Amino acid sequence: MVQRKHDDALRDRVRENLGRFDRRSHDDAARRAAVAIVLVPADGECCYLFTQRSWELRRGAGQYALPGGALDEGESLADAARRELHEELGVELGPESVLGALDDIVTLTGFAMTPVVLWSQRPVELRPNALEVHEAWMVPVAELDHPEAPRRSPGVDPERPLLHMPVRGEWINPPTAAALYQFREVCLHGRIVRLDDVGHPQWTAR
Repeated sequence: MVQRKHDDALRDRVRENLGRFDRRSHDDAARRAAVAIVLVPADGECCYLFTQRSWELRRGAGQYALPGGALDEGESLADAARRELHEELGVELGPESVLGALDDIVTLTGFAMTPVVLWSQRPVELRPNALEVHEAWMVPVAELDHPEAPRRSPGVDPERPLLHMPVRGEWINPPTAAALYQFREVCLHGRIVRLDDVGHPQWTAR
């Protein structure tokens, strides 16, 4: 695995790629959510923050996920991503940390979920909120370039297979896998990909 340095060149490349990306949004959706793809340094390597949800939650208990949640009344996508990051992991980043956003992903629970990409110039300390987060990690961004990624498997709709991405030795499911796949393609490689043909596992409707 070739490491990706956490440096100004990477930050500028991600910002420029997002600036050229004509993202697709569902602004008329009744239910909106934002998740944070947070790029942080760890021993000079670029990592992103990843969680396993608390087993005590009513929805999504134990699922692997990016930090995030529903928007509050009148809240912007970027502000929601930053707030959820602070509430779930104790990491506080300012408005200048926002590099851009990817396509909205409509989940089986009816949310239009927007991945917001954030950059931390300095190392962060994770302080997971036990009410929401069972465990949290800093995962090397380089893992997303696994030679077999993305893997696909049959879904309920034969025209929309499930897409899987590698995280810490596991092959995770959509919608989180879809967000990480588009992040890899758009932000890291400057390639335009869409997620219209990606199916979601039926258990994510719970």
